[in-house]
Amino acid sequence: MERALGPVEVLVNCAGVTHRSPAADFPEAEWHRVIAVNLTGVFHGCQVLGRRMLARRSGRIVNIASISGRQGTALLSAYCAAKHGVVGLTRSLAEELRADGIAVNAVCPGSVDTPMLQVGMPGAKPDMSPEDVAGVVLYLAAEAPAALTGSCVDVFG
Repeated sequence: MERALGPVEVLVNCAGVTHRSPAADFPEAEWHRVIAVNLTGVFHGCQVLGRRMLARRSGRIVNIASISGRQGTALLSAYCAAKHGVVGLTRSLAEELRADGIAVNAVCPGSVDTPMLQVGMPGAKPDMSPEDVAGVVLYLAAEAPAALTGSCVDVFG
């Protein structure tokens, strides 16, 4: 694919799932699914495309975390754990890759008008649209100074 399109310069990890349940009753299979998509998937994306960026000593990685990765949210223990992990992974990779010219940042949105919000927080009133978050991602991916790395940008409507 790189032969046809050129090298990958930007990676945005933006997959997410959730499951709402009290921690005491959280199904183990759901725990593993939420962690796999929200945290392990981010790690694998960073690892695979990070290698290519390392070879060129250039690139930008933007991980979508969540305000739930900065604070707890009742009934969303696996999601919170995964998004806290994304924040930690982002900061660790930023330190690891800084000298190689690769900026790694995270975006931590509050409630966004998506179907996943209605699963995780039924009845919640979203504060912003996906386009609001996309503007911050675009800034980090294309316009932010190279020195901006290891940041977790909170975005609230």
